[in-house]
Order: sequence, then structure tokens, then C-alpha cells
Amino acid sequence: MKVVAIVGSPRRGGNTETLTQIALEEIQKKGIETELISLAGKKIQPCDACHACDKGECHIKDDFDAIFKKMVEADGIILATPVYYGAATPQIVSLISRFYGVDGQPLKDKVGGPIVVARRAGKNFTLAQLMFFFMIEEMIVPGSTYWNVAFGLGKGTVLKDEEGVSTIRHFGQKLAWLLEKINK
Repeated sequence: MKVVAIVGSPRRGGNTETLTQIALEEIQKKGIETELISLAGKKIQPCDACHACDKGECHIKDDFDAIFKKMVEADGIILATPVYYGAATPQIVSLISRFYGVDGQPLKDKVGGPIVVARRAGKNFTLAQLMFFFMIEEMIVPGSTYWNVAFGLGKGTVLKDEEGVSTIRHFGQKLAWLLEKINK
């Protein structure tokens, strides 16, 4: 089994990546392989609704195809983003938008969930924004002790949000538990 976590922050090593690593550590404790993919420095253009994909291939040549392939091959998927202007980052939104033209439901019945980091506000909308993706893709989302959110501004400050860190640890544990139950 494998879980792929995609961090939509445009900077490496920030709070979103730190929190995502915490979830992945819990998943690894159950012997499940993990991979963190940072969108920092990657080019993923949003879907332009040209419908070229109806003929089998997207005309946009960027980093989407490699990430898409890893998502399809994975058993579990985490999408993580900081809050930018009350919403998910353009990087993660572009990734999600490209599923518009994907044929079928390649993520159906996979396990996954969101992780959101906020300075103050916007976390609820951003969490819902990512949840809509998981629901539309017919994925299975485990719960946690609270919503999968934490607070932080400067690098590393998210670790001071003890409840947020605990919630993400529990999310990682539940995701691993659910994967084990499904794959028995």
C-alpha cells in the first residue's frame, strides 16, 4: 500500500509541509509506504476546458501527468494547502481543476483527505474546497478528532498548535487504519 501526499504550498519546508510530514509519519508506523510531493517549483496550469482530453490526451504539457500517475497508482491521497486569501493555493487548485477532463473516476474508492494550515481565517472554506474534490472523485475520507486544520504563520509555528498537530496525527492514524481495513 502507498499514500501520496501533495503539498500545494509554493514554498518548501513551510508549515503545510511540516504538518503533512506528521500525518505521513503516523501512516509509516503502520508499514505503509508514503511519498510527499511538493508543488513548489512545479508547473501545473489550470484546465482551460478545451476538451482536447475527450480525444484522449490533454494538450497542456507540464508537471500534471507525472503527479496524476502517482495519484492513480496510490491507495491513499492527501491534499494539503495553506490558506491564501481565504482559499486553497492556486497550485493545488490548478491540480484539482485538471481532473475536470479526466475520463472516468480514477480515484474512486481510494482513501484520502485534506490538510489545511491557516494564519487566522479561511480554513473552513479551504477545507470544504478540498473536501468537494474528494467527494466528487468518490473517495473515502476518514474523520479525525476535529477538522484537519492547524494554525501557523512563520515557518515552524504550526508546531505550537498542539490541538492541530494532535488532530493531524489522528488523521494519519485513521487513514492508515482505514486502508488496512479496506485492503484485508
